Amino acid sequence: MPRAGLTPQTVVREAARLADEVGYDRLTLAALAGRLGVALPSLYKHVKGADALHQKLAALATAEIATVLTGAAAGRAGDDALRAVATAYRAYAHRHPGRYPATQRAPDPADPDHVAAAERAVGAIYAILLGYGLTGDAAVDATRMFRAAVHGFVTLEAAGGFGLPRDIDRSFDELVAGLDAAYRSWRSR
Repeated sequence: MPRAGLTPQTVVREAARLADEVGYDRLTLAALAGRLGVALPSLYKHVKGADALHQKLAALATAEIATVLTGAAAGRAGDDALRAVATAYRAYAHRHPGRYPATQRAPDPADPDHVAAAERAVGAIYAILLGYGLTGDAAVDATRMFRAAVHGFVTLEAAGGFGLPRDIDRSFDELVAGLDAAYRSWRSR
């Protein structure tokens, strides 16, 4: 019999907290079972296995970051929106170092909540790019550019990959300024 009060949602939320504490790569069903105070086989009443847990965690984290990004973009345009969204993206990665990597997982087409969350996250970026006049294929390319640049930065930062003696926040500001310049000049190509 499942532990009283334990639901698939509580299992995934606790997995998210555990991932933030120990790291996404160290999130295991065994560690989660121990955290929840249940036997490992009991977890299978709530999640089908490790991959299913990671997929559900990805859906949760993607929904969270979509909310963060759309909130940061609200009422802003142009470089102000770009800076706010990039900063919010980075802040989410800092606050949630274990669940942030789960946001990089492509949505499972069989999970409509995950697909909707991913569409909201991308939609926040598309809205900013519309202000730069970027639509269609250009918006797809520019979104990938944003994601690669900001994800690359936060991933290197989390791994301690910035050893040069320069303020990391200043470097991040320069990255965002570079994206802004690229997006402003895109139309003239």
